[in-house]
Amino acid sequence: SLPRSLNRLMDSSDDHVPLALLDMKGFDPKEVTLTVKDGKVKVSAEHEEEQSTTSGKEYNYRKFTKEINLPQGVSEDEVTYSL
Repeated sequence: SLPRSLNRLMDSSDDHVPLALLDMKGFDPKEVTLTVKDGKVKVSAEHEEEQSTTSGKEYNYRKFTKEINLPQGVSEDEVTYSL
């Protein structure tokens, strides 16, 4: 279950404390960008799908953006992430 997997993630992270856990389902890791600047972590992703149908082409477009303030005392150089 999700709560158990999150607990395992937190327990196995040594001294690292997750700032955020984001559900990026539907996005390929190559479509996700993370930047750390001015005391903020910005996560953004864009995904586009093209499908041919009997009446032509359909496009599905998704965009995700989230900004998170770094806690006081956390250096921008300390931020790591994984997908």
